[in-house]
Amino acid sequence: MNALAQPASPYDPLEIAKELIRCPSVTPEDGGALAVLERYLAPLGFTCERMRFSAEGTPDVDNLYARYGSGSPHFCFAGHTDVVPVGDEAAWTTDPFAAQVKDGRLYGRGAADMKSAVASFAAAAERLVRDGFQGSISLLITGDEEGPGVNGTVKMLETLAARGETIDHCLVGEPTSVEKLGDMVKVGRRGSINGWLTVHGTQGHVAYPHLADNPLPRLLEMLRRLDTQVLDEGTDHFQPSNLEITTIDVGNTATNVIPGVARAVINIRFNDLHTGAGLDSWMRKVLDAVTEEMGGRYEFTTKISGEAFMTKPGDFSALIARAIEKVTGITPELSTTGGTSDARFIRAYAPVIEFGLPNATMHKADENAGVDDITRLADIYEEILRGYFAGRAS
Repeated sequence: MNALAQPASPYDPLEIAKELIRCPSVTPEDGGALAVLERYLAPLGFTCERMRFSAEGTPDVDNLYARYGSGSPHFCFAGHTDVVPVGDEAAWTTDPFAAQVKDGRLYGRGAADMKSAVASFAAAAERLVRDGFQGSISLLITGDEEGPGVNGTVKMLETLAARGETIDHCLVGEPTSVEKLGDMVKVGRRGSINGWLTVHGTQGHVAYPHLADNPLPRLLEMLRRLDTQVLDEGTDHFQPSNLEITTIDVGNTATNVIPGVARAVINIRFNDLHTGAGLDSWMRKVLDAVTEEMGGRYEFTTKISGEAFMTKPGDFSALIARAIEKVTGITPELSTTGGTSDARFIRAYAPVIEFGLPNATMHKADENAGVDDITRLADIYEEILRGYFAGRAS
C-alpha cells in the first residue's frame, strides 16, 4: 500500500472514480486499478485478496476479492474494473484515461461501465464500516468481464465455494439505468446461445452445375426454417425469445464459381421458457430435417453464454427499490431486458440484482457519467446496505 497516498475520510466516490479511470485497464490489463481499490479498502479493515487465474488459450487475469467481517449476513458488491478498448481516439474530445470533468460530467473509458459504480461501492462501504454493523460486506471485482469471462468471476466464485465461503445476496453495479439514475433495475437476464453452422458442398463451374453441389440452397432453407419459427410470446417477466442470423459467409469472389462451403452464425436470446440445451437440440432437429430432404452434409457447434435467470421480486428487490426512491424520488422498473453480465454466473451462488448508472454512453467515444449521479449512486448503495443490515433481506 502506498503510504504517501493514504485516502482521506469520508471517501469521495468521484475522486475514487477518477483514480480508477486513470488506470488504462483494457481487458486483460489491470493498469493499477485493483491497487487503487486496495488502497481505499485495506485501511478500513478489508482483507484484500488478489486472485489471479489462467487458462489455456486465454490471457491471465488479476481479480480482487475484498471482505470486511466474517459473520452473516454477507452482502457482496460485484463488478469489474476492466474496460473495452478506446476505439477511434480521434473521436474523443478528452483523453480517454484523463478522467476530466466538464460541465458536471466525468469523462473517460469506464466512467459509465463501470468504474464509477465500483468507486461508489467503496464509498458506501466506508460509511457502514465507520458507523459499525453486524455482518460482512465484500467486493468481488474482476478484470475479465469485458473479455472472455473465463478467468474472472466464475473462478472467483468457485474458489469461495471450495473453501466454504457463502454470499447471501449480491448487487452488481452494471449501468442499468436508462433515462435517469434509478429508473431501471435488472432482476434477471435472458440467456444467450450462439451457433456456428457450416454446410458442405462441392465447388464447380456455374455452367456445369451437375458436376458441382451448391451448399447455398440448403443453408438458406435451414436459416429460413430457423428464422421463421416463433419461439414463444414472452412471459410475465421476460420479453419474447428471438433468433437472429448474425452473419452469412461464402467467401466467394468469383461470379462463375459454385462455392464448396457456406457458413452462418446464429444467436438466440431466450427467456426462462427455454434452456440452452433445449434450443441446441431444437436447432439440430431442424438442420437434420433439411438435410434428410435435400441431402448434403453440415457441421454445427454451439456455445451457451448463459442461461436465463431471474431473482423473483421480493424483500431484496423491494429493499433496493426503497433505497432508490429515497435518494432519487423515482420508482424503478424491475426489468430483465438487455444483454448478459456476470450476474449470470453469480445467480448460481446467491440472489443477485443489478443496478447502476445510466448506460447511454457505455462503450462509446466520450463515455461519461454525471457527477451528481455518481454521488447519488454512492448514497443509494449506502441506503441499501443500511436497510440490509437493519434486517436481513430474503
